[in-house]
Amino acid sequence: MLYPQNSADKLGFTEVKQLIKAHCLSIMGQEMVDKIQVMSNYDLIAKFLNQANEFKNILQNDAALPINNFFDIKSLANKARIEGSFLSEEEFFQVQASLTTVFAVIAYFNEREGLYPNLEALFEHLPIEKAILKKIDAIIDPKGKIRHNASRELMEITTGIAKAEQEARKKIDQIFKAATGNGWTADGSLTVRDGRLCIPLLAENKRKVKGFIHDESASGQTVYLEPEEVFSLNNRIRDLEFDRRREIIKILTTLTDDLRPYVPLLLSYHGLLTKLDFVRAKALFAIDIDAEMPKVVNEARLRLMNARHPLLFLSFKKDHKTVVPLNVGIDEGTRVIVVSGPNAGGKSVCMKTVGLLQLMVQAGLLIPASADSVAGVFKQVFVDIGDDQSIESDLSTYSAHLSKMKKFVEDANGKTLILIDEFGTGTDPQFGGPIAEAVLEALNHKKVRGMVTTHYSNLKIFASNTEGIENASMLFNNTEMLPMYMLEVGKPGSSYAFEIAQKIGLPQNVLNLAKNKISSGQKKVDSLLVDLEREKKEIFDTKLKLDKQQRRVDSLLAENEELKSFLDENRKSLLKEAKQEAKNIILNANKLVENTIAEIKSSNADKEVTKTLRDNLNAEVQRNTVKPDVVKAKPAIDEEIKPGDWVKLIDGDTTGQVIELIKDNVVIAMGELRTVVKKKRVEKVAKSTVPKEIRRSGISHTGDIASFSPEIDVRGMRTEDALFAIEKLFDRALMMGFGTLKILHGKGDGILRKMIRQYLKKYDQVDRMEDEHPDRGGQGITYVYLK
Repeated sequence: MLYPQNSADKLGFTEVKQLIKAHCLSIMGQEMVDKIQVMSNYDLIAKFLNQANEFKNILQNDAALPINNFFDIKSLANKARIEGSFLSEEEFFQVQASLTTVFAVIAYFNEREGLYPNLEALFEHLPIEKAILKKIDAIIDPKGKIRHNASRELMEITTGIAKAEQEARKKIDQIFKAATGNGWTADGSLTVRDGRLCIPLLAENKRKVKGFIHDESASGQTVYLEPEEVFSLNNRIRDLEFDRRREIIKILTTLTDDLRPYVPLLLSYHGLLTKLDFVRAKALFAIDIDAEMPKVVNEARLRLMNARHPLLFLSFKKDHKTVVPLNVGIDEGTRVIVVSGPNAGGKSVCMKTVGLLQLMVQAGLLIPASADSVAGVFKQVFVDIGDDQSIESDLSTYSAHLSKMKKFVEDANGKTLILIDEFGTGTDPQFGGPIAEAVLEALNHKKVRGMVTTHYSNLKIFASNTEGIENASMLFNNTEMLPMYMLEVGKPGSSYAFEIAQKIGLPQNVLNLAKNKISSGQKKVDSLLVDLEREKKEIFDTKLKLDKQQRRVDSLLAENEELKSFLDENRKSLLKEAKQEAKNIILNANKLVENTIAEIKSSNADKEVTKTLRDNLNAEVQRNTVKPDVVKAKPAIDEEIKPGDWVKLIDGDTTGQVIELIKDNVVIAMGELRTVVKKKRVEKVAKSTVPKEIRRSGISHTGDIASFSPEIDVRGMRTEDALFAIEKLFDRALMMGFGTLKILHGKGDGILRKMIRQYLKKYDQVDRMEDEHPDRGGQGITYVYLK
């Protein structure tokens, strides 16, 4: 599976296992961590990953799992298996605590049935036998000591010991009090010598009290005497202690005999506790490195998104620094990635990150990458990293590399992942380059997957012209001459050898001499690579600006459609109401005319009555006549248009409020709609002439300013969501003339802070960005000052 044998050490997998071991609660769990192997069975890999992911979910989102006691009950069960043997009080206490933990764990998962299916499978079909626990509880108390009433005989012996001790103490107190009264005792109180309670007597008085001398002071002036009357009582206590010990052994032997039939079940319980400790340690390590479970596929491919090297992540975490995330994919179309770029630019770390995360996945470990990442299954992983020269094997550095290349070419296939660092080095570049190219071509014919790092130009050219092989480079800031530690797939990278040498301070005459010694073709290639990288960065920046503009256009189009729909709907409603009102007017008019004619006829066309009726008709006509708008004299207003003024389109009746002036253009708000028109197409109107309903439905710019907050909290958001929210706030702030924004992004690993600042630097309107005062949030808050 892994070649060579030290591949796990080279990639840092052994160190990862040591970090997981530190989280184990038991030796059994640590032994299980030592046995972690890289697997190629898809079902096993998926099962182990799901177990770790479920336990991680418990640790982060559920009540604590009751796993406080982990003891090696396997060795105790094997001891109990032997006829005639017995477990001690301490050993039974360990069995008792372990069984209590097992039953508590099973009860925990039974309460959450179906929630953690992969962890539940660990004890599926495992019987719950509480009879043995009850028997142990009847003998061993919660402190691990045998109960005084474990048997009738033990209770009688214990009671006898207590009475004898009480009698002996009472007797010796009487003798000590009498001796003290006679002035025979030395300074001090009763003391123990050789396990016996003794009276300290002055040496000259040792004959005055009958008894046995057990010790004397260093000066010989004090002797420690056990009175004769107490001696026989203490002997009796000693005999009872022996009886108690024999009874305890008898009880423990009987209890061990009761336990013996359950030995196979104890071993099963031991296996469950060991696995829980093991999975728990993996989950805790996953939390340490912010790991997630990727999507696992039974194919020889991978796609890592926002991946970080776990060891580098932990190292940077201590120093409050962040790791630049890695995004890379290896599949049927892009089988081998040839990574080039400057020294110390992160090529090797990039390749080791891919290798280590793949080993972790195939060992059932969660990885520090986005949950959207995809991890496949490789049958073999071949690694060539570092210098493996060997005096014993008579291998030079290059010979060791060639030995590995022989193995790679012979045994690699379409399900092999190869990782080769500094491909082709160790010998004359004139010959090492072609050999490396030939090996790469042979590996490509075998459809292998993998990643190699190199500085050789012939390999870069070969990769650009060969299907299945893709160039990639580590980005380099050629202005500040600093590596960016970001992988960009699709183009080779320059080594920046002369630029770095110049930055370090190598004399200019030496640099010129070196430049004259390389071919003009190589100079041209390296120069083109540098120019290509610079141009690609400019294109990327332009693309970001275009994307922003497109989003603004889409937003305006959506607002326009919404406003059009609103106007169409209102137009239909108004027409409907107008038609209904006209119908009512006509009906009323017909009735009025008919009534007037009837009244004229009934009055025989009397002049006075006819005149009155005619006046009534005229009054009704006047009431339903639309009065023409009275043109009032326009109040004298300042013709100079400023933000906040109300204006009217000259060629229409549309009225809106000015938001911003841009050269000869005016940005106008009409409700939620924004539009840009030429200044000559609008005329300023007094606010008092604008209907109230338009002012209420308009943007009410001053009201918006009052309600607008130049502060946003993006903590906990994904990067793309945070940038989108900030962009909306940024646009509104520009339209309303705000000069400062406050962005709360939190400290964390600093990744979100870095991405936000890089994004905002693209805007010309941004003057500068600063951290909040350390006492009020420091690097967790960014102030953006606008021009």
